[in-house]
Amino acid sequence: VMELALARALHVLGVVVWIGGVSMATTVALPAIRRGVLGTDRLQSFRAFEGRFIWQARTAVIVVGLTGFYMIERFGIWWRFGDGRYWWMHAMLIVWSLFMLLLFVGEPFVLHRFFPTWVKRDPERAFAFLHTVHVGLLVLSLVTVFGAVAGSHGWML
Repeated sequence: VMELALARALHVLGVVVWIGGVSMATTVALPAIRRGVLGTDRLQSFRAFEGRFIWQARTAVIVVGLTGFYMIERFGIWWRFGDGRYWWMHAMLIVWSLFMLLLFVGEPFVLHRFFPTWVKRDPERAFAFLHTVHVGLLVLSLVTVFGAVAGSHGWML
C-alpha cells in the first residue's frame, strides 16, 4: 500500500512539473520571445529557456510513465483500456506518448537540426508555428488532466 501511495504521489508531482512547464512555456516564455521582449536574438532566448527546462521535462515524463504503468499493473486496471468510459486513460497514454516522442526524438533530432535554419529564413512563421504547437499540446494536456482527475474520482461521461 505504501509503494502505491508513493507511486501516485510521484506520478502527480511529475505531471505538475511537466504540464506546468508546458503551460509556462506556452503562455509566458514563447509570447515574450516572439515579441522580442527578451532580446533581439529570439533563437538565443528560446534556447536559454528550452535548455533549462528540457531535462526537467524529460525526467518528469519518464517518472510519469514509470509510475503510471506501475499503478496500472499493480491495480490490475489494464481492462480500462477496453472501456470507453475510461477515455481519459487513453488520453493519458496518448499525451504521454506524444511528449516522449517530442522530447526524445523531435526535440534533439528535428528541432535542433531544422529550427535554427527556419528561424533565420522566416522567424515570424517559425516561432508562430512553435507557439501554435505548444498551444495545441497544452490544451490536449489540460483536457487530459481534467478528465483523469474527474474520472479517477468517479465522474464518468
